[in-house]
Amino acid sequence: MKPYTPLETRSEETETPADLDLGAAVAAVDELRAAATAAREQNQNDLRAMQARLDAIETRAARPGATETRDGTVERRAFASYLRLGNQTPADEIRALTVSNDPQAGYLAPAEMSTEFIRELTEFSPIRTYASVRTTGAPSVKYPTRTSITNASWEGELEEADESNITFGQTEVVIHKIQTFVDISNELLADSGGAAEAEVRLALAEDFGRKEAIAFISGTGSKMPEGIMTNTAIDHVVNGHATNLSADKLIDTLYSLPAAYRNAPGAAWAMNGSTLAAVRKLKDGQNNYLWSPAYVAGQPETILGKPVVEMVDLPDIADGSYPIIFGDWSAYRIVDRLALSILSDPYTQARRGVTRIHATRRVGGRVIQLARFVKLKTATS
Repeated sequence: MKPYTPLETRSEETETPADLDLGAAVAAVDELRAAATAAREQNQNDLRAMQARLDAIETRAARPGATETRDGTVERRAFASYLRLGNQTPADEIRALTVSNDPQAGYLAPAEMSTEFIRELTEFSPIRTYASVRTTGAPSVKYPTRTSITNASWEGELEEADESNITFGQTEVVIHKIQTFVDISNELLADSGGAAEAEVRLALAEDFGRKEAIAFISGTGSKMPEGIMTNTAIDHVVNGHATNLSADKLIDTLYSLPAAYRNAPGAAWAMNGSTLAAVRKLKDGQNNYLWSPAYVAGQPETILGKPVVEMVDLPDIADGSYPIIFGDWSAYRIVDRLALSILSDPYTQARRGVTRIHATRRVGGRVIQLARFVKLKTATS
């Protein structure tokens, strides 16, 4: 017979199986909830990191000069995928590629936009280097001139002096304007990484320099500078033959100027390349060349001891032309009113998808002392 145990004692010391199962379930649920929360936070962190990497890639791709440009981006990505996956490349990217062989003029790799531009040589006369250049803020510059000197005479004692009359005048250099504009595609500006705009600016500078040089040599003076060869008041020496240069007449040309002008620091010959070649071929009675180019580095070529400037805009040797000019080039005055101004306008032509680049230059030029120059005329009279 078992001993008697009070009911209160039995209820405090004994746990039922149901109580044990409920506690374990609660603990398991708490563990699962904590694991799910940690996994969700980890996924969010990974998503944020991935988004940051995508943003960085898009930022680099949008920069000018990036490896991938908008031109051919789809093809480049498809090509990269093909290199990684081969035949497993998705069909939509395979369609962006062209598969062929060299004899059929087909290539797998996409085209690349080079930043190197191929350009032709632009030649113009370097008259700015030798002329006298000034700047002004006015539409023209007037230079007062004195056209005579006093008329002193020898007088005896107590005789009165005679009056002298001095005449004055003025020479005006008028400022003229040259301008143009260029429309360039916004896509080309973006795809070239700034190289296209720089090339347009270079082309404008070359064009304006060429047009200025031509005007300084042969400009009419109407809406453009007056050219040094246009001024008919400059004295000249006749060569005596329409095509064959005379060495004696070159000497006459040099010494027809006063010594002060002939020996001035800016005194030099000017002619184009073909005329210079003809001068270099002149020979004496023993078939020796009269003049030779300089063989010392840094020393200019000379004719009769005076420097030679090659100016491509001077005329060739022909009957009645003036292929050679000699003088003190500081007597040709160039006045700059406005340096080459380039304005980029991306707004007015935005509907067409182009940027308009305006260029303007204001400059004047004229001979201010005619007596400092002399020309050689290839003619018989």
